[in-house]
Amino acid sequence: MSFVFVATACTGAIDAPEDGAGGDGSTGGSASGATGGSAPRGGSSGSGGSSGASPSGGSAGKGSAGSSSKGGSGGSAGSAGKAGSGGTAGSISAGAGGSAGTPGSGGIGSAPSGVGPQVGACPMFPVDDAWNQDISAAAADPEWTRRIHELVGDVNIHPDFGGSGDELYGIPINVVPATQLAVPVVFDWYEDESDPGPYPFPAPGLALIEGNSPLECDGDCHYIVVQEGTCELFEGYACYFEAGWHCGGGARWDLRRVSYGQREKGWTSADAAGLAIAPGVLRYDEVRAGAVRHALRFTVPCTRANYVAPATHQAVPNDCDADDPNAPPMGLRVRLRADYDISRASPSAQVVLNGMKRYGMILADNGSSFYFQGEANAGWNDDDIEPLKDVPASAFEVISMPPMED
Repeated sequence: MSFVFVATACTGAIDAPEDGAGGDGSTGGSASGATGGSAPRGGSSGSGGSSGASPSGGSAGKGSAGSSSKGGSGGSAGSAGKAGSGGTAGSISAGAGGSAGTPGSGGIGSAPSGVGPQVGACPMFPVDDAWNQDISAAAADPEWTRRIHELVGDVNIHPDFGGSGDELYGIPINVVPATQLAVPVVFDWYEDESDPGPYPFPAPGLALIEGNSPLECDGDCHYIVVQEGTCELFEGYACYFEAGWHCGGGARWDLRRVSYGQREKGWTSADAAGLAIAPGVLRYDEVRAGAVRHALRFTVPCTRANYVAPATHQAVPNDCDADDPNAPPMGLRVRLRADYDISRASPSAQVVLNGMKRYGMILADNGSSFYFQGEANAGWNDDDIEPLKDVPASAFEVISMPPMED
């Protein structure tokens, strides 16, 4: 079986973690916001670029990512177009998809019951996993809603994926067969909190990571691999190839089991919050199929020294006030308000926004305010991305949280 993946673009080399600030994202094309340079765990995150280009600098350390109900008046989602010729539904490919049906003007599109998201031939965790939980009817927390609005200020959400010319931005997901050779991985920074190898990582000439080339990458450089047959998910952070695979840290997940509980409490993962990354990435194929049936991962600049389930790890960047009452815990979940009118958005943007109303977004990392992450795919276009940039963060409410842990 061949590998199925998409590309991103990035240049530079990864620095060892230090206590300090990450680099800023640079300015580029209009298709997507750039990710900022990463910062060490507890260090300050890089600020996101205004649009387009990949990050130009900053150390790659843990704890940063510069980068990511009831319906209203509208009805249920229209029927989805058939998947395009680019690949099997659920897999990550650069082929063109069929056009999605048009959702109602304000309602939440219906989704098949009992059917969760898939990547390749594997579930992206069971349907009752936190990532796949329908929180449209969950109680909101007015006080935390006020706090997070005060923290981020007057900003809009930002899709941290897309492309400009030959450059693609986003997080690719590699799909490999059960026979993929597992190879050793050296964990340079967080070996004590990493699941030991070997990992079924493709060779550097075939592997695609966040940042494009494993031989010269700058930024978070996430490397995500789904292995069919075993249905295991392998994720690395700050990965590169130099006489073998190196990552800052790594985590291994069984996609057939609920994700929460697979990591030790207090441990990070390839994400600052200790979460899996892949289930929170918006995928091209699901938007084209007309339904997003999972939460998305997003970032804010400052978080507190606490986390809530399903997160297992906290992070406080160095340039943030550890006592700021508005700083949220990792794992906090937000939802687009049911009464927010999405009727003027493009059909594909409505698919994403309906998903945000039903499943919301989970705070997974530090970075630019309300950046959310998607796969790098040449098929994304302005109709998919630009309308999403018009949605204010003030249209989101915080869902009532489990008890905070530290």
